[in-house]
Amino acid sequence: AQLGGRPPGLARVPVSVRIGTDLIEIERIPLALEGPGFRNRCFTTDEQAYCESRHNPAESDAARFCGKEAVGKAPGCGVLFTWKEIEIVGPPKPGVTLSGKTLRWAERVGMREIDVSLTHSHTMAGATCVAEKPFELDTLLELVRRC
Repeated sequence: AQLGGRPPGLARVPVSVRIGTDLIEIERIPLALEGPGFRNRCFTTDEQAYCESRHNPAESDAARFCGKEAVGKAPGCGVLFTWKEIEIVGPPKPGVTLSGKTLRWAERVGMREIDVSLTHSHTMAGATCVAEKPFELDTLLELVRRC
């Protein structure tokens, strides 16, 4: 479905949309946090501070963990990223800051906009990432040939 119209004069730039998603049982997070180094290996100091400020930190930790997983899956680098190189920022709306080799990978594969949505109940947390990248010239030429 098309929502609204395109403003006059705005060129349409063909993009490929990549999606990543993740889901986790919240009860797994406190167990992981008991282990040595999990919190410091996975979360930046700002992420740790935010989660600890919440009424139920495990829910926020789980949602942010899912966010990192979803962002890692969208550009296709999977588990090759380093946890702290994907930082889930916000509130009010969650956002993503990339750094290090994860940022270099996203730039290399042409990722532009990266958006993430987090959610949780009392038992489950989940996240979805939508990332867009421009079509490569060869892909565009093939699409034009097919038309």
